[in-house]
Amino acid sequence: MKYQSLFLSIAFLCCSFGQTQRTWLALGDSITYLNDHPDETGYRISKGYMTLVTEKRPDLRYVNKGYNGWTAVRIAEQIDKLGLEKADYYTVFLGTNDWWAGLPLGSTADYRNNTGTATTSGAFRIITEKLRSLNPQAEIILITPMQRADFVYVNDYANSAWGSYKPNKNGQTLEAFADTIRAIGLQAGFNVVDLYHHPKLVLQKLVRFKWLKNPSGEYGKYRYPAYTEIPFSPEADDYPYPEAAVDMTYDGLHPSDKGYRVIARELLKTLN
Repeated sequence: MKYQSLFLSIAFLCCSFGQTQRTWLALGDSITYLNDHPDETGYRISKGYMTLVTEKRPDLRYVNKGYNGWTAVRIAEQIDKLGLEKADYYTVFLGTNDWWAGLPLGSTADYRNNTGTATTSGAFRIITEKLRSLNPQAEIILITPMQRADFVYVNDYANSAWGSYKPNKNGQTLEAFADTIRAIGLQAGFNVVDLYHHPKLVLQKLVRFKWLKNPSGEYGKYRYPAYTEIPFSPEADDYPYPEAAVDMTYDGLHPSDKGYRVIARELLKTLN
């Protein structure tokens, strides 16, 4: 048994060292960026989705190209200045900031006709063309935006946004952005990880509750959709997402460790 165990250990090491190293470039916004910046979450996360994936896939080396607060349109406008590199896999996880900013979504026709950065759909064409130019054989995976509860930044309560239960300032729904990104993927032949419609990432599961002060001045735990009717005052109120409120997100928008594990599992299915 001793020699058998030694043989198996040597065989495992040989196989591990013999694996071909592959590069995965993850292009995205703050959900990607925070993988390597847990300090900016108040240490409410420990591992982002890239770390979790590469722990299961030691043959992968990830490159974090997440840009905090950036839209797909801004990424497209700056695409030649971002230092993107040749990779075997590219993931594009964008769109939620375009929705909140009220940028025009456009349609698959804007992607197909390469109409430029006037729409988010056109921006996706510029982005994916750039990735194809870096490595025509690479696999490109599009990730749709997640649903979002009311967001309040843990380090600045005034930095907030309402959730995807209502349209943005221009009357567009986040689901429309997710559906269009999914349609672009199908049209272009890319794999798509659809997080928006994932059953574990629905609005009711993003936070356990929101800690809010009711009109009589008393704090209480309000679940979705009740919390959508109670205003939050960043100047006077407690942070609405204490540790006990954390579920799939820790602040209504950004994934918690639990949420990142869901994303990582879905990505691993596609990468494998």
